[in-house]
Amino acid sequence: MIIYLVLSLAVILADQLFKAWIVANFNLGDSHQVLPHVLSLTYIRNTGGAFSLFAGQQLFFIVITVAAVGGGIYYLARHRQESKWLTIGLSLFLAGAVGNFIDRIRLQYVVDMFQLDFINFPIFNIADMALVIGVAMIFIYILLDEREKNGK
Repeated sequence: MIIYLVLSLAVILADQLFKAWIVANFNLGDSHQVLPHVLSLTYIRNTGGAFSLFAGQQLFFIVITVAAVGGGIYYLARHRQESKWLTIGLSLFLAGAVGNFIDRIRLQYVVDMFQLDFINFPIFNIADMALVIGVAMIFIYILLDEREKNGK
């Protein structure tokens, strides 16, 4: 289980260090192209969740995150010998949840910075990417597990 917690810790550290770098080097609202017409770094503060839903509802996000992290750690501990899809997915999910949780507790908002220039999509951060990838891996595990159980 240690390897999965180390993975989570590494993602949390990368997330927090990159957020600190953005805050130190960008003014709020500043945007700099990284890959023209593809990706920009844009510093914003998000008081909501995905797509800025429930903006300003910090207590709601804190309660949900504590429950999700507790459940994720419990599930990871119980199923640590199962599929790598599941355990790595849970590790990434936990890292993403904790990365944004740290911001919510410390700053009362989440620092976001990655902006896709080729599509109208919300600005996001490393923790958000870890959450999405982790949930996708858990979903794939569930699909493959169900398929295996059904003998297909």
